[in-house]
Amino acid sequence: MTIKSITKFALFLIGISIVVAFGKKTNQTTSSVTGWKYNDIKGTGFTVKPGYKTQTPIGMVAIEGGSFTIGEKGEFVTAPRDNKRRRITVSSFYMDQYEIRNVDWREYTNWMNVVFGKTAPNLVIKAEPNVKIWREELAYNEPYLQNYFTHPAFNQYPVVGVTWEQAMDYCAWRTDRVNELALVRAGIIEAPDFSKVASMSYDSIRTNFVFNTQKYLLQNNYEPKPGKKVIKDLSAKARKVDMSDGILFSDFRLPTEAEWEFAAYAIKSDKEGVVSEGKIYPWAGSQMRNPSRKQRGQMQANFVRGRGDLMGTSGSLNDKATITAPVDAYLPNDFGLYNMAGNVNEWVLDVYRPTSFEDVAEYNSFRGNVYIAPKPAGKDAFGRNIYAIDSLGRIMNDSIIDVRDFKDGDPQSQINFSLSNSNLTVVDTFDITDVLRPVISNNTRIYKGGSWKDRVYWLNPSTRRYLEQNKSANDIGFRCAVSMIGNVEQK
Repeated sequence: MTIKSITKFALFLIGISIVVAFGKKTNQTTSSVTGWKYNDIKGTGFTVKPGYKTQTPIGMVAIEGGSFTIGEKGEFVTAPRDNKRRRITVSSFYMDQYEIRNVDWREYTNWMNVVFGKTAPNLVIKAEPNVKIWREELAYNEPYLQNYFTHPAFNQYPVVGVTWEQAMDYCAWRTDRVNELALVRAGIIEAPDFSKVASMSYDSIRTNFVFNTQKYLLQNNYEPKPGKKVIKDLSAKARKVDMSDGILFSDFRLPTEAEWEFAAYAIKSDKEGVVSEGKIYPWAGSQMRNPSRKQRGQMQANFVRGRGDLMGTSGSLNDKATITAPVDAYLPNDFGLYNMAGNVNEWVLDVYRPTSFEDVAEYNSFRGNVYIAPKPAGKDAFGRNIYAIDSLGRIMNDSIIDVRDFKDGDPQSQINFSLSNSNLTVVDTFDITDVLRPVISNNTRIYKGGSWKDRVYWLNPSTRRYLEQNKSANDIGFRCAVSMIGNVEQK
């Protein structure tokens, strides 16, 4: 064998060893740090579930996270400088492909009516959208007030007239309905029999009938239903499903401002690894009409072009929407999300501050944290915790730490103090003669995206506006998000 052949053979062996070293997967049956077996009934009983695959929640798109430059993209002298550019990273998450529709919200209010209509009608009324937002003193909008939410012609249109608080209640309701169905399909629990509600009291409904994910996970006395599938531990004892089983989904919620802006711009690299940043709108280029040969001249979003021009003239160049448009109208962005600009503005999770860019986390940026814990309501006969239940049958939570004011630019919030110091009094003072000072509180929430009644400036995803969380408008809707546990599954 020649020296050249020996060299080639040696390089071949080195190559194989590298492939083996880097291609070897971690052992999923035995600990790679102690050598003890997993899932050994004769051992400590340490359980490890191998082979978990992520599930995309129904109606959602997986958004692979990454870093991007969040903040203003345009050069408008008169624009509010409340979103200066900074580089941040957003982790992977799921987001609704479409805005929540009227038919989706009617499914919610129908459920509320069936479950609480006879015993707690005030809860049903609380879930209804405010249809009076369509009224305008100098416009005839009564047909929208009477039909927009209820008529089947508007089924596929985005729901409006819902507050930030109502949107959050919807997200909580959706979490429970999705997880309830997941357990039913897994054969763990029985599907609810709504015919029984008529003979039940309000307290019985909210404590025994209404499924709540948090309540299910916290309940102490687990008794499997006869004939239903059960999850067993290593000693063959039946137990509850928990999050480690991969059956239940994480909480549905509103997206954070950072998530929403990242998703709107659809920041991702092409096949050559080139990342296109600096987009003004969710589509490439700065034109409001589609420049492609196939859809040339067609509007790319639902917005106001100028005073009195909400849709253009009749014909092929019309955007087909005097007010809102169906949620699947116009072309999606590169993440497959529809109407991330125009149609309706969308609530996001954050509390508004004009100086949000000054003190910011580099990872999963968000202002609005209120750390909570389940509210105890005593002990049962075995000494186990009992938790308080709210009017909708959900576990009540106590606010432990509220950091919505943390480093928000207010001098008082910069003071270092101990939570245990009961003698400290902090007073937020301001000049009442300053009429330009915006009224902003811890309940002031951000909405983004532009709408059917907005000029093109607001269609830039970096623009931001705010409204109190208990207010609604005929141009504000929302879509839900879910945190991703793990990473986007590689295809």
